[in-house]
Amino acid sequence: MKNPLTTALERALGLMAGAALFGMMLITFADVIGRKFLDASIPGSVEITELLMLAVIFCALPLTSLKGEHVLFDLLDPLLPAGLRRWQHRLANLVCATLLGAAAWLVETRALRTGGQGDITAQLEIAIAPFQHATALMLLLTALVHLVLVARAGAASDGFHVAAEERDD
Repeated sequence: MKNPLTTALERALGLMAGAALFGMMLITFADVIGRKFLDASIPGSVEITELLMLAVIFCALPLTSLKGEHVLFDLLDPLLPAGLRRWQHRLANLVCATLLGAAAWLVETRALRTGGQGDITAQLEIAIAPFQHATALMLLLTALVHLVLVARAGAASDGFHVAAEERDD
């Protein structure tokens, strides 16, 4: 049975990523129609698309890890005993959590500097720091997801595939 918090998180992140993707589709469609038939594009459409792409990627990142839908290289898994495989998956998730946590810290440091300098986008003059803060938050959330997967790996027979097994239930 799924945790209600996990379900709410999956829905919220899925809705945010989906809304950003839908927004990208709309802005691109309107921009192409405007250029083709009205000989005028939407000012700042590239900037808006870039920021929405950022939202799509980093809202989907924790979901990808949580659901076990990332690229997986499991060539050795059939050859390893179950106990060793659990430790391998724990270690892999721990390394992922560490690297994602470090990335979150680096991006947040950059966001603070960017915000302090008042950096904005070139055309629409949108503040960049809030997007960097959100990116750092999503990286941190993904790191926490991997820590949860480390804990789940201890309770499950196949740690890295826990999310995929839950999805099949």
